[in-house]
Amino acid sequence: MPASTRAACVVGWPVEHSRSPLIHNYWLKAYGIAGEYRREAVPPAEFEAFVHSLAARGYVGANVTVPHKEAALALSEPDDRARAVGAANTLWLDGALRSTNTDVEGFLDNLDASAPHWDRDPGTAVVLGAGGAARAVVYGLIVRDVARIVVVNRTFGRAAALRERFGERVHVARWEERGALLADAALLVNATMLGMERQPALAIDVGRLPSRAVVVDLVYVPLRTPLIAAAKARGLPVAEGLGMLLHQAVRGFALWFGTKPAVTAELRALIEADIGTSVDKPAGIT
Repeated sequence: MPASTRAACVVGWPVEHSRSPLIHNYWLKAYGIAGEYRREAVPPAEFEAFVHSLAARGYVGANVTVPHKEAALALSEPDDRARAVGAANTLWLDGALRSTNTDVEGFLDNLDASAPHWDRDPGTAVVLGAGGAARAVVYGLIVRDVARIVVVNRTFGRAAALRERFGERVHVARWEERGALLADAALLVNATMLGMERQPALAIDVGRLPSRAVVVDLVYVPLRTPLIAAAKARGLPVAEGLGMLLHQAVRGFALWFGTKPAVTAELRALIEADIGTSVDKPAGIT
């Protein structure tokens, strides 16, 4: 690789399903930057050695996907976001190996773009799920001063762990209580895999939501999930999972290649086309 060419990659196990190369290589071409973005399939037992050899391999940084996000946090110097969420999805070299979690801004930037001013009077947010994506969502909602966040999960103990992590703004509820919570919800976020292609449907009645409630689904395969379709049929503002996927990639690109890229309609169409034709790739959640 020429010395002037910068390279980054996505590291996972497996990693073939990742659409990050499409996104970042599109931006490299669009901005005329001499760079490359690749996939690196790295099993868990080899991850630490791989991370410590990023510079030797010619990389200025990397995205990290499952199952390496918690290990990436432990092996790097995390910022406040990564530390709060408990996982890192973006690494970069800056005198040391540093990390962040761009799912937070991906969630917020997508929500801002899709439902402007949603946070002027945010009311109660109901978050379905308690995994890594839900932690990023909850942290983002706290950053935007949402006063009451109700986390609902099929395993109650995992929801309770988010209250312990994030404090008194977070309330927890059992899965069977989710329907009754909707009447007071200004924001509903699906951070589970329910509704994803090849996964069970998310059983929830958006008809119980207030008329101005905003509905967010982090799932992006299928492109329009049943939850999003039902919310649109009611005329509710929505934020779809593909938007979060695109927005979470912005900061990493800026860190590695020195240019803050734009999320454009052309880029979105490129990823939509790939999702539509790549039926053998796993379904997606950001």
